[in-house]
Amino acid sequence: MSRIRILPDILSNQIAAGEVVQRPVSVVKELVENAMDAGADRIIVEIENGGKTLIRVSDNGCGLSRDEAVLSIERYATSKIYTKEDLFSISTFGFRGEALPSIASVSTFSLVSRTADNATGTRVDMNGGKLSGVTDTGAPVGTMVEVRRLFFNTPARRKFLKSENTESGHIADALAGLAMGNPGVGFRLVVNHRSVKSYPPGQTLFQRAQMVLGKEAADSLYEMQWPETDEGTDSGLAGLCIRGVCANPGITRSTANRIFLFVNRRLVYDRGLISAMFQGYRGRIMKGRYPVGAVCVELPCDQVDVNVHPTKREIKFITPGPVYQALSLAVAKALFRGQDNKLSYARAVMTEKKESPTPVQAALKSASLLEKRLTPDLFESVSAPQLRPVYKSFDPPPESFEAAESPEKSWVPETETTAHNQPPLVSHANQPSSPYITTPFSKIEPFRATQSDLRVIGQVLNVYIVVEKEKHLILVDQHAAHERIVFEALLNRYKRMDVQSQSLAVPEVLELSHKEALVLESIMTDLADLGIRVEPFGGTSFVIKAVPVLVEQKHVGPMVVEMVEKISQANGTGLKDDWLEDALATMACHRSLRGGQSMSLKEMTALVAQLFTCENPMHCPHGRPVFVSFDARSLEKLFKRLV
Repeated sequence: MSRIRILPDILSNQIAAGEVVQRPVSVVKELVENAMDAGADRIIVEIENGGKTLIRVSDNGCGLSRDEAVLSIERYATSKIYTKEDLFSISTFGFRGEALPSIASVSTFSLVSRTADNATGTRVDMNGGKLSGVTDTGAPVGTMVEVRRLFFNTPARRKFLKSENTESGHIADALAGLAMGNPGVGFRLVVNHRSVKSYPPGQTLFQRAQMVLGKEAADSLYEMQWPETDEGTDSGLAGLCIRGVCANPGITRSTANRIFLFVNRRLVYDRGLISAMFQGYRGRIMKGRYPVGAVCVELPCDQVDVNVHPTKREIKFITPGPVYQALSLAVAKALFRGQDNKLSYARAVMTEKKESPTPVQAALKSASLLEKRLTPDLFESVSAPQLRPVYKSFDPPPESFEAAESPEKSWVPETETTAHNQPPLVSHANQPSSPYITTPFSKIEPFRATQSDLRVIGQVLNVYIVVEKEKHLILVDQHAAHERIVFEALLNRYKRMDVQSQSLAVPEVLELSHKEALVLESIMTDLADLGIRVEPFGGTSFVIKAVPVLVEQKHVGPMVVEMVEKISQANGTGLKDDWLEDALATMACHRSLRGGQSMSLKEMTALVAQLFTCENPMHCPHGRPVFVSFDARSLEKLFKRLV
């Protein structure tokens, strides 16, 4: 007897189900995508017991005829592709013809569908992959697929499912993602006969993002697009279009689960797109934090390969470079536009709190509002709710206090680096004298009468400067503010190749590991462009002979070691411009005014005036907020004048 056999269809379908149907959310995803391929603009998803007992997906799409309904449950039966060429230019969500037979093989399955041309619908029933009946039935135009007792005939798979709330949460998050990428389609989620989420049809991407991302981010979203209306489309990739929203950098998460990525309306995960989004946020968010937003990439179907993984979540771009570059530019420009209203932008930063449940998760916990049973064909259109600004009590971000250092670390300027054409500031008679904090080479416009709306009130904890501007109360982190000023001055000098160095009277010797020595050797030329002259000193030793005029000599060694360690940890990856900017940020941090240092009123005024001349006054080079603002309404809420 031959040891090699052809597997029965039922067994092969169950094996395929292991790849396509991993848990209830996989069933929902496949059925909802089929509904959208059918042209539906209203889709209802009903689940019971986290999808283990029942999953029902109803739509108002084009429906199936009797012959098509029977054929759809056969493996590799599909209406999406016909030729080999079609496989490399896929414009639909589904295309393999594996989903329905795989789902039917591990459940009690029924499909009811009717087209507009037929007076009656067709019902197809299956049990564990075996066809049990095909009958005529009354039904509205569209399709309803009902999946009961998922994994009843594969108990080993069923026991690995999580609790009801966990599985329901996965389904709700997946539906929110599909809704985000298809704002013209209406979705409704019903959990245990209770409606927990409804996304009305006919919305814009911005309106849908406000609903999906929740109230915390709704008033802090910025629209992005590429190409912009006033630009050409020469990106090296014809037909590329990017639309989306990105949240204020103050709205961040500890994971990337609030970044929604879509390629031709398909929800995907792509590390390159996430990295490009981070590049757009560069210098605006802290290390270890993830931004919030949605990115919709549209490009010719033959420029992306979606046939990479059975779940179709992973994709490959034929030419990824132009896509990533366009996304990075779109995010950066959207954030710069958001900074036009600096006080509103800074006010959004203070709304960040500890991780809070997503709107869908919150709805699942409090699903006692709507008890009505939904019909499986259509639901009424609901207008998008008007989201009001949420004003919350001030809870300073913990990282804001990292700048507070002991007074003995305060910056002592070199007398020869006083700014040209500006007299030193005179301290108040009753105030202790403090150093002149203006950077030596940046040209500051003097404080003019046209800036009379800006009034410095004083200093708090020797860390924060209190400012009144345009009917807003502003708290400025003095270290972060000066760090931003110094960084931009260093960056401008580097771009002009106008770096001034000073030789060290006593050169400083560095002892490095072998790996660190190799890294330092590879970047010595770039460090020289920054004004840091390093030479080999035998073995893994190096000597620092010159530094930029802005850097204190006592900080040079640790600063260079810190640069080398960062590049070494990244294993040499990343763009050269990225680590050069990191090096400049390190230099600015070591040179800047420290927290805990007392300042005179005129010095504080000069610092704040110079801050608002910076290209990006909102964040220090490491991504921390430079200042937060309170408008009159926020203050009235704090003091309970408004309830």
